[in-house]
Amino acid sequence: MRYPEGGGLTAERRAFREGIRLQAGDRFAAGEKTAVIAKDLRVSVRSVERWRRAWREGGMEALRSAGPANAPTVSDEQFAVLEEELGKGPSAHGFEDERWTLARVQTLIRRHLRVSLSVATVWRLLKRHGWSWQAPARRALERDEQAVELWKKEVWPRVKVSRRPPGPGSSSRTKPASR
Repeated sequence: MRYPEGGGLTAERRAFREGIRLQAGDRFAAGEKTAVIAKDLRVSVRSVERWRRAWREGGMEALRSAGPANAPTVSDEQFAVLEEELGKGPSAHGFEDERWTLARVQTLIRRHLRVSLSVATVWRLLKRHGWSWQAPARRALERDEQAVELWKKEVWPRVKVSRRPPGPGSSSRTKPASR
């Protein structure tokens, strides 16, 4: 069952569901029929069949909760190591330019933490820890900053002309002031 906003079952709800499965396991051992167990525990027959199969293969331990489904794959300690490596910059890790892409961060995680994550998971991991995407300023390599500043100060004020003469005007097409 999926839950919105990336959530899952609370610990209490997970324990409650585990309790129901364990009750079913006790009843499997007593030899009760699947339909009776499903009706009494108010669950589907299909769920009880799935639990019975797990119980046959692994006993009561197979009915226990496996823990939260969305446990983080990178611990806080590991993320601290990752942040330190990210701080060194991409060129320190053999990349040709100074841009961190998700694919590069994914490669860094695989190399240093020995964890394989998808690009989407890398994005969620970074976002969860307060990182955001950065768009590099796109500027021509040939750009001359001094010439740009000179143009802004000297040429632009002369080129920039007001569209209307200062003063009151009229919106009427028949009055001369609007022409």
